[in-house]
Amino acid sequence: MSDRVAAGKLVSLTYSIRDDAGQVLEQSNLPVSYIQGGNSELIGGMDAAIAGKGAGDEVELDVAPEASGFGPYDPDLTFTDAVENVPPEFRRVGAEVPMQSDAGETRTFYVTRIADGRLTVDGNHPLAGKRLRVRIRIQDVREPSAADVQADAADDAPATNPGTLH
Repeated sequence: MSDRVAAGKLVSLTYSIRDDAGQVLEQSNLPVSYIQGGNSELIGGMDAAIAGKGAGDEVELDVAPEASGFGPYDPDLTFTDAVENVPPEFRRVGAEVPMQSDAGETRTFYVTRIADGRLTVDGNHPLAGKRLRVRIRIQDVREPSAADVQADAADDAPATNPGTLH
């Protein structure tokens, strides 16, 4: 009998994340690995949804915005200004713009629109406020190696894949 997803097991999976319209927002065709119950953060109950599953199993998960870990969309994190007031290196859609609050906190904003001489930056995560449809295919489940455990112990920062998706 093959290994099943359980606490302490190394799980390798591929995934796709779609919005309500079916548009692919993120996808990994290369396996992403994490230790079930370890330090990696998974979106919206993904770890519970695959518990007990084995290699080859597929799971679909509907994740509400409040359960995704990206939070609701906050319109107060969107700012528009005249393009000429923005440094040239940020005058392209997708540019990352580091901004600092009066309290000294830094947050990355993204240029989301340039139109009619105006540039808009948004500090929301691109998946904030969206209902997500996650499809997971488990590739492998096994005991983790010492290197896997060490990597999991070092994994305390959010990233953008389900192994550490937050």
